Amino acid sequence: MYGSYSGRVRALGAVAVGAALLLTGCSSDGGDGGSGGGSGSNAPVSQQPKGNDPFWVNPDSKAAKALAEESDSGKKDLIRKIAQQPAGEWLIPENAKEQAKGFTEAAAKADREAILVVYNIPHRDCGQFSGGGAADGNAYREFIKQVAEGIGDRPATVVLEPDAVLHLVDQCTPEKFHEERYDLLKGAIKTLKQQPKTKVYLDAGNAGWGKPDQIFEPLKWSGIDAADGFSVNVSNFYSTEESKKYGKELSAKVGNKPFVIDTSRNGNGPVQEKSLKDPWCNPPGRALGEAPTTETGDPQVHAFLWVKRPGESDGECKGGPQAGRWFADYALGLAKNAK
Repeated sequence: MYGSYSGRVRALGAVAVGAALLLTGCSSDGGDGGSGGGSGSNAPVSQQPKGNDPFWVNPDSKAAKALAEESDSGKKDLIRKIAQQPAGEWLIPENAKEQAKGFTEAAAKADREAILVVYNIPHRDCGQFSGGGAADGNAYREFIKQVAEGIGDRPATVVLEPDAVLHLVDQCTPEKFHEERYDLLKGAIKTLKQQPKTKVYLDAGNAGWGKPDQIFEPLKWSGIDAADGFSVNVSNFYSTEESKKYGKELSAKVGNKPFVIDTSRNGNGPVQEKSLKDPWCNPPGRALGEAPTTETGDPQVHAFLWVKRPGESDGECKGGPQAGRWFADYALGLAKNAK
């Protein structure tokens, strides 16, 4: 919906990575001096310098596996641009506690912080491209409880429910579900924030949708006051400058809350071709954006994050495989076009 979120089904269609695999497979260097790839084409994926990028690079990501399997040195260099950067881990509801535990334990072992994405609100995506979610409110509350227990006292940055508030504003989610959703989001923030080192950013749409005047009150009703901030541009392509402008205008209306920007694929901004079918789905000519970092040059912007995992398909369009599968040609294009 709105050119951004069909690729989220990656988390539901992917095979769950167990905690044991995460811990035994974490072969990356946890030292602050890691450059995220080393100097040779065959160097393993390693952690970025902690000073400006405290987030965990998953050595078992699809990008890392594609890097290990690629024999062409030129293609390896391009894939490494993706594989060596930290990206969001979209939790699978059926395995949420184990995944949250596994990802945060592996991150802590590397002296880094996991980025987790929670995407399981009931009536998700209005039953459209990424439809689904928890069966009801009680199931969702139990899911959030499991996520929180999995995180424990380890550091984690959580992006909470992409699209959930936006779809209340645009009436895509039927009115009869609105009050419950506000209650569920508020409860999710409260539960997650009980964990001492968990930061929560409630999703607030993107620069290409609506205006801050339309969404700031629903964000308040959803508990933004208790969150660490909000997220913008998740799985979308709007430029960092456009996203900053939108975020700052919105922040001024919600108590000057800080925000994070998904820069994973916004290097060339959104597609401009109006006639392109489904411009949200594997649009051509896009590029990797700024690398993940907490050194954004703006205290209002807590971080640039790769919430969407670049190189993984948005869906079966424009030659792409199922959502969440590695799309080699698209990944190479994103990396090649990166500035």
